[in-house]
Amino acid sequence: MKGIWKKSANIFVCGLLGAAILVAGCGDSKTSAAVKEKPAVKAEQQLSAARNTPIVAAAKKVGPAVVGITNKAYVRDFFNRVQLTERGTGSGVIYDKAGYIATNNHVVEGASEIIVSLPDGRTVKGKVLGADAVTDLAVVKINLDNLPVAEFGDSDTLQVGEPAIAIGNPLGMEFRGSVTAGVISALNRSIEIGERKFNLIQTDAAINPGNSGGALVNADGEVVGINSAKIAVSGVEGIGFAIPVNTAKPILDELAHKGRVARPYLGASLMDQDIANRYGFEMNLHGGIFLVKVVQGSPAAKAGIRAGDIILSFNGSKVKSAVELRTKLSECKVGDSVEVQIMRNGQTESVTVVLEEVPREYAN
Repeated sequence: MKGIWKKSANIFVCGLLGAAILVAGCGDSKTSAAVKEKPAVKAEQQLSAARNTPIVAAAKKVGPAVVGITNKAYVRDFFNRVQLTERGTGSGVIYDKAGYIATNNHVVEGASEIIVSLPDGRTVKGKVLGADAVTDLAVVKINLDNLPVAEFGDSDTLQVGEPAIAIGNPLGMEFRGSVTAGVISALNRSIEIGERKFNLIQTDAAINPGNSGGALVNADGEVVGINSAKIAVSGVEGIGFAIPVNTAKPILDELAHKGRVARPYLGASLMDQDIANRYGFEMNLHGGIFLVKVVQGSPAAKAGIRAGDIILSFNGSKVKSAVELRTKLSECKVGDSVEVQIMRNGQTESVTVVLEEVPREYAN
């Protein structure tokens, strides 16, 4: 499963070092309790200013709110028996005391059961309230009291070169709560995954499989991104990506309360020049996008757009690829009226399309 460390692939067995130190001794219960508390206080007092960095403070502040998420699904075994099997693990960030957890869509995708593991040792079943493949975001809900909550920052204020801290569970739960640090390498970095385009924060803080859904934190201890994709190419190191939290917040809100994100659609199958060349079609698309099919009853069909038309511009911007058109469409809202310039039989004309919400069967 993409982006999630499969448990069967783990070859390391490593426990997270406990913060508490067990002390054996004599005396009554009050004396024992006092002895147990002293090491933690002493360690805090002995930590020098040079060691007690903003990274240390940020990890202490956000770490308790970063959870492990285990994806389980029903599969048939060799004997054709249906069994609940672990598919992989990822990370998540508790952002509301009501038990709302932000994570990636690919972390929970296809799950029959979700198990959430907190840093304090508590484990509970979670419920996926909503997931969105377009932005790779999802919201999981748990029912527990006294939950630690991470504070969201303002990702629009990020500066290239400022510290960045990634917190999550790389390589599975054996390495849960791992902290890596680096800098913000770039902002508004556009990458294409399949036919979708993502505008992401780039960082050199190490992000590995299992970190997906975890927190990217600034030096003030605020979550500024949800870790998502990592370039996994031989010889490439120090390139990780996170979804900006300002992009994530309205989507998480819709997923938590509606279970989905309301998006507009045209209702047409597209073929741009690159796709045509790839499959050996000799076509001159005049720098536009060919409409292979128009769905009956869709916004495009209602506006009079037909299969065989070529879209030259959308809402005032020229578009020459399917990715560009989808990007421009994603900037619109349900109910918007947009002008679309098309070419039909060598003649150009403009039509007005009233955008409608994408039907559930086409949502992802």
